[in-house]
Amino acid sequence: MAPHSLRQKQLDLIVRMLHLNQPPPPAGGAAAEQEEEVYKILVLDSFCLSLLSPLLRVADLRKHGVTLFFPIDKPRQRVPDAPAVYLLRPTQANADRVAADAAAALYASFHLNFSSALPRPLLDRLASAAAASGSAHRIARLADQYLDFVSLEDNLFSLAHPRSYVALNDPRAADADIEAIVDAIALGLFCVFSTLGTVPVIRCARGGPAEMVAAALDARLRDHLLAKPNLFTEASATASFQRPVLCLFDRNFELSVGIQHDWSYRPLVHDVLGLKLNKLKMPADKSGPAKTYDLDDTDAFWVANSWSPFPKVAEEIEAQLAKYKQDVDEVNQRTGGNKDGVEFDGTDLIGNTKHLMNAVNSLPELTERKKMIDKHTNIATALLGHIKERSLDKYCDCENDMLGKGTVDRNTLLGLLREEGTKEDKLRLAVTYLLSFETPPPSELEQVEAALRESEVDMSAFQYGKRIKSLNTQFSASSSTANRSNIVDWAEKLLSAGVKNLLSAGRQLALTRTVEALMEGNPNPEVDDYLLFDPRAPRAGSGGQFKGPYREAIVFMIGGGNYIEYRSLMELAERSQPSKHVIYGATEILNGVEFVEQLAELGQKAGLGGSGSNPPSSQ
Repeated sequence: MAPHSLRQKQLDLIVRMLHLNQPPPPAGGAAAEQEEEVYKILVLDSFCLSLLSPLLRVADLRKHGVTLFFPIDKPRQRVPDAPAVYLLRPTQANADRVAADAAAALYASFHLNFSSALPRPLLDRLASAAAASGSAHRIARLADQYLDFVSLEDNLFSLAHPRSYVALNDPRAADADIEAIVDAIALGLFCVFSTLGTVPVIRCARGGPAEMVAAALDARLRDHLLAKPNLFTEASATASFQRPVLCLFDRNFELSVGIQHDWSYRPLVHDVLGLKLNKLKMPADKSGPAKTYDLDDTDAFWVANSWSPFPKVAEEIEAQLAKYKQDVDEVNQRTGGNKDGVEFDGTDLIGNTKHLMNAVNSLPELTERKKMIDKHTNIATALLGHIKERSLDKYCDCENDMLGKGTVDRNTLLGLLREEGTKEDKLRLAVTYLLSFETPPPSELEQVEAALRESEVDMSAFQYGKRIKSLNTQFSASSSTANRSNIVDWAEKLLSAGVKNLLSAGRQLALTRTVEALMEGNPNPEVDDYLLFDPRAPRAGSGGQFKGPYREAIVFMIGGGNYIEYRSLMELAERSQPSKHVIYGATEILNGVEFVEQLAELGQKAGLGGSGSNPPSSQ
């Protein structure tokens, strides 16, 4: 069986939805021409707009008969002769807005689609409101689409749950709040697997959010599989015997990866320029007005170079520009006439006409190449400005030495903390230093804190890291199963494994090493105590003990993922023999600044404040 393309499967479901939940007609056929005459309105909430953004552009919507699209929370005019397709999250506010739209007869018919299952109370509420207003006949269809996730690439997805790390590690969080977050994550993963059409085997470490999500997802899948037919019935008839493994991890498993700077093009664009949903917004400057660039698989340069180190990207842009100029000169020479002044004979005229036709045919391709070169020249120029101003190359080198070699040049470290870079850069470097060494020398640690204070850096995130490290020593010997009341304790304990991973792994991420071990299925002390959940196996007895090998894995990071881990896992899939297929997902995709802000928020919630004083004793 071909590897799952999560993005393509989600796109296929959305296209079907846009065609009023019917298979789209073949392109160019009479049915396609007839359908093009029926224009549709698309109504979305903010989350579903984010869901569609990486998959379809405005031109794609036009191709599928959508002439206008609107956010549901903005006033809209009546279009009484057009059908409307709604794609919404199943919330009370959205259900009430749909009922109000139907009562106002905004559209000819309503084709309602929810990104996950509409709960029965909301269904009853919507039905009652439609009946009361006499608008029930306008609701043509209501469908649960199970699309509650964002596909950024073929092998990358996000549940778009903001601040999930804070929510799961907040010392003041109530049990009900934690349960709600865990259930929401389990629902998002259920949507992922219903889209893939496969039931996974679930592996996770004991304790903490990973086990809680695994148990919630296992229960949700088991309950759904009791119904016949179900979302997995049709897929199971055509699927291969081999099922994928879902590897669940908590962000505390390897904390530093979410903080460190990286020197590759894609992580730099995400970290420094704020790439979101495969779109990059460039502010207005001296070179021109504000621009928005698409950075996805339609950009050949991005696909080929986004994982390259930044200096190589700059060289490749220069090479592409030189090749473009050479090709333009060649076209000009072929179509510029005879430079010797000799009159054209018939053969010359025919040859020149042929060259002119070739030149005309090559113009669109040359124009697209020039647009692509200009786009990446602008991006690289903006990056270079930040790199020079903030000395990001020095930050990358220093962090790589700490994380990869376990060494640090004290003068370089303190120099960066006192002088170059933003306050966020300094904080990220200091937290990386804190996590890279199990017991940093006290005098060196004091100098690091003093340098942060000199630079007026908020110390909350740094003190939060110190608090967790001190708690690790207290809890290092404890090993018990987690329950819903000790989630924060487990979050704090699990960081010790992350520190140990950093010290032993060298440049290979602990996440990648662990996923490889889980996919191989051989006895391995690093993963032998990982829990196994098999939703298809009986709850009791000896069933559900298949531990691999697996050809396909979905790796999910609870608390926020990043492009560094994504790249590492894709490299694992590429180098594996026989070949493996890996999909990476997270509650949200974060850059280092966004993640360290969440650490700082937790530090403030824990009462550690913004000063550089030693943290108070544990609560």
